[in-house]
Amino acid sequence: MPLTEDMQPPETVSFKEAFEVWMKIGFLSFGGPAGQIGLMHKMLVDERKWISNDRFLHALNYCNLLPGPEAQQLAIYIGWLLHGTKGGLAAGLLFVIPGMFTVLALTILYAGFNQVASVQAFFYGLKPAVLAIVVMAVFRIASKSLKTPYLVAVAVLSFIAMFFYQIPFPLVIFGSGILGYLGLSVCPHYLGEACPKWIHGGLTLGSSSGEKDGVIDILLASDMDGKFAPTLMRSLKVLMVWGGIWLGPVLILLLMLGPDHVYSQIALYFSKLATVTFGGAYAVLAYMAQEAVSNYGWLKPGEMLDGLALAETTPGPLIQVVQFVGFLGGFRSPGILNPYVAGIFGAFLTVWVTFAPCFLWIFLGAPYVEKLRNNKMMNGALSGITAAVVGVVLNLSIWFGINAMFGRTGESYLFGATIPSPDLATADWFAFALAAISYIAMKYLKLDMIPALIGCAGIGFLWKTFM
Repeated sequence: MPLTEDMQPPETVSFKEAFEVWMKIGFLSFGGPAGQIGLMHKMLVDERKWISNDRFLHALNYCNLLPGPEAQQLAIYIGWLLHGTKGGLAAGLLFVIPGMFTVLALTILYAGFNQVASVQAFFYGLKPAVLAIVVMAVFRIASKSLKTPYLVAVAVLSFIAMFFYQIPFPLVIFGSGILGYLGLSVCPHYLGEACPKWIHGGLTLGSSSGEKDGVIDILLASDMDGKFAPTLMRSLKVLMVWGGIWLGPVLILLLMLGPDHVYSQIALYFSKLATVTFGGAYAVLAYMAQEAVSNYGWLKPGEMLDGLALAETTPGPLIQVVQFVGFLGGFRSPGILNPYVAGIFGAFLTVWVTFAPCFLWIFLGAPYVEKLRNNKMMNGALSGITAAVVGVVLNLSIWFGINAMFGRTGESYLFGATIPSPDLATADWFAFALAAISYIAMKYLKLDMIPALIGCAGIGFLWKTFM
């Protein structure tokens, strides 16, 4: 139940309560990273007040620096903050499992019948509602993080760099961190009152512990018992355990089947992909499609778009499209196995080597990131990264909106910049209307998110089926 203004945040959160919320998030996490981050912000920060906005953004800053799906890593991080390793496991697994089984079922139908039109009709109405949630998230995060004109400028520059010039995601984050460090740490520290106020805005960059945004800091990582302190021995233990969980099955497959077997190729290729997928799924889809079609022969030309359509209309990370590729790879090279059994094993193997590294990155790095919360000089850099995140989420939101609301898109060029150019003749005005109604209902009429999603899904299904 959402908290009203006169209700106080809880002093503790039970694991059972958190488990139920993570399960709900797992089944509702549509819309790619922008929608998923917006969903978690709404449910964890705004409604339940389990985590402050500053701490949420601090965790998101770190996740944006990592390879792999940042939304799932953010869930693992917050789950770890709440209940340690078991909390991170619950949050991360529940974020992936609903989408994993949904995509698997749809992929089996696709492989057997090559027809998913009725399923796409059901999910058609979800996209406008997710877009409304994403837009609300952009405004919420921006209003709470862009506290000075300088940070607004950093966010705008980050958006321009990614949306117009396709500057690589890691460079945008790195550059924004430098700007934040220079403007909010170095300038006020060394120049004092001579530093223009429009840069630092009177902000005091210090520890983010204690109470923030009216939220009591009840999180596990703030405990002083040393259990989660960033020590060398703890880091080595995490590296051995989670490195083994990730790469152990890969080594076993190589030894048993040899490097040329389809399962060994899947394990090696997607393990490599898990370490270079900076910037989320969209950053590597073209590369993955080329490799899957040309080098390995797992897919036929054009099938990656079908897989992407399945991943976009189901809950979970968009990078779940790798499961579609892994299934078809096993399905088309079954060996002595039944093709569907081989495909299912290929799908599970792909999911394993894609998402297991996410737990390693968080459990290994989160204690160090939490320690940085008390570093005044580093908080300037992190504030710059937070501003960049606003630009990144806005970029993802527009990209998602264009692809959800228009049937075709092209490219236009202006002053050396490449600008997405939707074909206005293919605009889906019914979807626009659904998005507007959803936004108004959730923003001003205070309709809960779940009824909004269910209502839009039903209306969309009826529209696509009978109109």
